[in-house]
Amino acid sequence: MPEYPRIEVDEARAAAAGIRGLSSRRLALYTDLPPGDEVDALPEVFDQAFPQWCEYFRVDPRDLGDWHLTGFLMEDKSRFVRAGLYRDGLPDFKDGFSWNYDFWLYEQPSDYYRRHLLLHEGTHGFMNTVLGACGPPWYMEGIAELMGTHRWHEGRLTMNHIPADRDEAPMWGRIRVIKDDFAAGRANSLEGVLGWRPAGHAGTDPYSWCWAAAAFLDRHPRAREHFRSLPRLVRQADFHERFLQLLGDDWDALREEWQIFVAGIEYGHDVGRTAVDFTPGQPLPATGARVQVAADRGWQNSRLRLEAGMTYHIRASGRYPLGDRPQVWWCEPGGVSIRYYQGRPLGILLGAVRPDEPWQGGPSPLIRPVVLGLEAALTPARSGTLFLRVNDSAAELDDNAGTLTVEVRAERG
Repeated sequence: MPEYPRIEVDEARAAAAGIRGLSSRRLALYTDLPPGDEVDALPEVFDQAFPQWCEYFRVDPRDLGDWHLTGFLMEDKSRFVRAGLYRDGLPDFKDGFSWNYDFWLYEQPSDYYRRHLLLHEGTHGFMNTVLGACGPPWYMEGIAELMGTHRWHEGRLTMNHIPADRDEAPMWGRIRVIKDDFAAGRANSLEGVLGWRPAGHAGTDPYSWCWAAAAFLDRHPRAREHFRSLPRLVRQADFHERFLQLLGDDWDALREEWQIFVAGIEYGHDVGRTAVDFTPGQPLPATGARVQVAADRGWQNSRLRLEAGMTYHIRASGRYPLGDRPQVWWCEPGGVSIRYYQGRPLGILLGAVRPDEPWQGGPSPLIRPVVLGLEAALTPARSGTLFLRVNDSAAELDDNAGTLTVEVRAERG
């Protein structure tokens, strides 16, 4: 472990400046905030984070017996300057900054965001002092945001958690930033986020976009293993190139799936249920075909290839529940008009034809679906594979069940 000098705290001088100390095995925290349950619980939060950092970064905690950080939670920065607890040469920062074994935090507008920032800066401190580096900017901030986004319930900490709703994470706001940027045409490509530099462009809030990329890659079934191997590369100058090599042939598919993720991002987003299989479809038999579509998944490959300019008759049938609270919501492919999602009836059948030509990074057709409902005629502009799904939030697929049957046949002149 690299040895960096930490700030030496003069307890009497700190107390004279109105700063009190809170300590646990893994954190010595100094703050000018008054005593309170949420603030005084922060060392315990930090101690519970330690084994989760060790597990995520594949570090044996037995090798870190005396590891701990020193933190400074500030309402009035001048008190810490007077007490000698603010290091010379620190850059001007808005919320928090980590320097090896020490970190500084300004007071935040919610208990949740104060904990989030503590875990964010703690992640930087762990990586710098244990792994020896944090990697390129997108990974450094993305992984700190990933581990900082948490659930604290009845004294138990869960890190790397996508909040279920805004009320679970007051003042966090990452998903709202992504939604607003997408709506305004400012959405970042995956390669754009991974190439982010502090002086570059990554939407209106790069921390939100770095979190989104880390959450997507950490949860995607084809990227997760490779993404979780990245801590061993944080000291390598060719980090980016090695990561792309690990992803291999999945890179282009992930770039397109990223668009789908961003277009439909939600609190509680289930990345695994929305992963897409882009295997090219086979020609539609002359007699047509039937396809089963699961109600609890995102876009599904029909395995059918449709020809440009031909008209296809599509008919759907089936009955499937879209939730069970406060009662079972039964639905058919025409959807339920008592509730809408993204401007369309909940549960209605949607379709999209993904062209045969290699994807070149333009808008994915799966973010611009057509409504099929119970029955529709579909004439693709370009030949490609038919994809199908029911219209529902990526956060609410887990309580869906059942399937619907879709019949596809070519109309003959």
